[in-house]
Amino acid sequence: MASQPKKLTKSDLIKSFLTWQFFSHANYNYERLQATAFAQAMGPIIRKLYTAKEDISAALKRHLNFFNTEPNFGAVIHGITIAMEEEKANGAPIDDDAINAVKTGLMGPLAGIGDTITQGTIIPILLSIGIGFGMQGNVFGPVFFVLSLLVVLVGITYTCWMQGYKVGRTAVESILSGGLVNDIISAAGVLGCIVIGALTGQFVSVSTPLTVSIGETVINIQEGLLDKIMPKLLPLVLVFIVFSLLRKGKNPTAIMVGIAVVGIIGSLLGIF
Repeated sequence: MASQPKKLTKSDLIKSFLTWQFFSHANYNYERLQATAFAQAMGPIIRKLYTAKEDISAALKRHLNFFNTEPNFGAVIHGITIAMEEEKANGAPIDDDAINAVKTGLMGPLAGIGDTITQGTIIPILLSIGIGFGMQGNVFGPVFFVLSLLVVLVGITYTCWMQGYKVGRTAVESILSGGLVNDIISAAGVLGCIVIGALTGQFVSVSTPLTVSIGETVINIQEGLLDKIMPKLLPLVLVFIVFSLLRKGKNPTAIMVGIAVVGIIGSLLGIF
């Protein structure tokens, strides 16, 4: 009599997902980066699929190889790996190298997508909204940022996790090979630049009280000259200076200290 196929439940997937959600960086190290966290997240899955001690040990060991990706969008990899483990436990000819090849092949592209969208788009947008509340003296600003970021990132991770398990490795590999990755990264990069530009115009504040006297006429340099050329010209110049210094490899901390020193001196001298 044939044995019943091993089948994971939604509860098993959620247990694994929650383990990753809370411990993805708990043992982050330079030797294997997220590998131990990956193995830990696979714990509920492995215990459900395998009963023999040697099989459980082997399954954990194959997930201790070097692994590193963006933890939210990269959760697609976990879902795919879980689907492959389920197939392997049911007798499919899937060896350790095949599972690790999928993980290794996907972790780089998904890290690129995840970092671009998360750090370059989602966080700046939510942060700008939170700062907007805070600038008005509303304590809801930081609360909004923390809660909204939590909801968005957990939602992304959960969706990617479940979809990875559902569609399997074939669908994701076809997306990665079809050029969609570059389109997503480009679109997210453009949106991120727009958001950063908006933040610059709204929150970078530099002005000068200097005046120039021509006969009996007193001209305010800020209002009578700079604002006529382009509103917020000085903030834009400051942003380009900082951007140029960063491109030359200057230390960000040194740049921030330099801005503070110049700002203090300029304020004391009545220049800024």
